[in-house]
Amino acid sequence: MTQPKYITDIDKILEIPEDERKKLKPITDKFVFRVNDYYLNLINWDDPEDPIRKLVIPNEGELSEYGRWDASDEDTNYVVPGCQHKYRTTALLLVSEVCGAYCRYCFRKRLFRNDVHEATKDMDPGLTYIASHPEINNVLLTGGDSLILATAKLESILSRLREIDHVKIIRLGSKIPVFNPMRIYEDERLLEVIRRHSSVNQRIYVMAHINHPREITAEAKKGFEALHQAGAIVVNQTPILRGINDNPERLAELLDKLSWAGVTPYYFFVNRPVAGNREFVLPLQQVYRIVEEAKARTSGLGKRVRLSMSHTSGKIEILAIDNGKAYLKYHQSRDNEYGKFMVLDCPEDAAWFDDLPGSDQYWQKPQKKTDEVISVNELPDLPRAHAR
Repeated sequence: MTQPKYITDIDKILEIPEDERKKLKPITDKFVFRVNDYYLNLINWDDPEDPIRKLVIPNEGELSEYGRWDASDEDTNYVVPGCQHKYRTTALLLVSEVCGAYCRYCFRKRLFRNDVHEATKDMDPGLTYIASHPEINNVLLTGGDSLILATAKLESILSRLREIDHVKIIRLGSKIPVFNPMRIYEDERLLEVIRRHSSVNQRIYVMAHINHPREITAEAKKGFEALHQAGAIVVNQTPILRGINDNPERLAELLDKLSWAGVTPYYFFVNRPVAGNREFVLPLQQVYRIVEEAKARTSGLGKRVRLSMSHTSGKIEILAIDNGKAYLKYHQSRDNEYGKFMVLDCPEDAAWFDDLPGSDQYWQKPQKKTDEVISVNELPDLPRAHAR
């Protein structure tokens, strides 16, 4: 199958009525817009509520900038330009501000503003930092989308990471496995690069971003299999999104199809309260109920998934929400509070950890580590959005 054609001008998508395109143009002027004809063909254009459409076609709510640009205070995690070190054994390299798909719900929406430049083309400071910190045994390449990089560029980064003995796991965050699977199974050099750098002792993991079962096409499964044959391990993470996968039957179908394709269901996330994302946010109680009903419909393989909030203080696993109480624990913690158990009141409209009364007693907002790393620090914080 030939490589899909990418489209960055919404006026080229004639399936969208002209009057609607005019309304959406100010959004694409402000935020990056990027789709391709393969993915557009997954959309049922006769259905205005089509979930695949909602994933990539802008909505007018994006200009209602309630919330914060950096809801998890990623600016406090930078140690050098382009490199975050929040958890002891994990470093994050922002290798791209470009995505294979620009998903409208993205929690790093700030990266896709035309006036923000947070990733860096110079990997040297991050790689030097990682090499000098032997506690870091796994590195996530993200941004953006790590598999949107040219194969030669990705090969260079992987080669340099493999020169660092204590880095055992390299993770590639990407939407490409379902947005442009041909990029994977038709690029023999990419597969050879993965094969060379993923071994029984030092694995490459592909952290796929699959939000809806309709994204798992025959082409996507061919891409998964090519990655498996090259020695990569593919896992999936997705937020629970209003109007996209907030249906227990569809979410169970996603869990089943992932398991059948050999893709590990890894995380369900609570969608972060990021500016412009209000259309996708759901109350915590509703998210928990949807996830539990979906898990009840699938096998133990599907039930491996964890429901989590990627909060400033760490990944907070939602163990249960019952009778107005949220039962939580730190699955990861920037302050070494792993496993800390919390019971908090959970109002019906609470959509984030900070919305739970008394949550502030469990963590302290960290200070920004550097002054020069990212320009997003100069963007104004906006009024917080609540799902009501």
